[in-house]
Amino acid sequence: MLAGLYRLLRVLSRPTLLLLPGLLNDAELWRDQVAALSDVAHCVVGDLTGSDSLRGLSERLLATMPERFALAGFSLGGYVAQDLLRIGGARVQRLALLDTSARADTPERVEQRRAQEASVRVAGSFHGFGESLMRRYVDPSRLGDQALLQRVRGMTQRLGPQVFLQQSQLARGDGHAVLRQFRRPMLVLWGEHDLITPPKVHQEILELAPHARGLELSQCGHLSPLEKPREVSAALRQWLLAD
Repeated sequence: MLAGLYRLLRVLSRPTLLLLPGLLNDAELWRDQVAALSDVAHCVVGDLTGSDSLRGLSERLLATMPERFALAGFSLGGYVAQDLLRIGGARVQRLALLDTSARADTPERVEQRRAQEASVRVAGSFHGFGESLMRRYVDPSRLGDQALLQRVRGMTQRLGPQVFLQQSQLARGDGHAVLRQFRRPMLVLWGEHDLITPPKVHQEILELAPHARGLELSQCGHLSPLEKPREVSAALRQWLLAD
């Protein structure tokens, strides 16, 4: 009986963890982490569709959260997480940033996205995430992993071209000031071979928040929650339970 009561109390005391996916990602990105962390957190995967601004996404997400919650953002979701801190930082008890950046968009990066948008509009069709993109997004050791490719392709095809165009137009702002002010438990995690947000970008975040824990995953590219699910889940568990 006491063991059952203890389990019930542990479940009732679980913090809410808001997990934010990246560009053209949905809840599938976090599937393994939700399963692995359900005993220590009530996991909620945020919807990053339906708004033409980061602030619009942030305000909508914040309205659905309890007074206090933990926050983890991957890639584009990391930018949304930083904007959430700007408008509701006092409510965020823990912050994890995975494979993302605190840098504002450069003109070159904006131009790259505009070119991608134009190609989608001209083509008139959308094929999602193919093998050529896979070479930039995952570690070379995972290039032959068809199961991984199908998981990623499934997300991109479910969300489709309109979500891609909408998300690619979101302005990514500079997060240096807001991260420098955050003093609660913080995790910064990235893949050793992340070509989208390279390791040096994450080292910049750690310089802003020297109290944060930094973790580089070996033989991992940009898609760490999918490429290294056990390692990411273990790191998030440690972060959630840290004092």
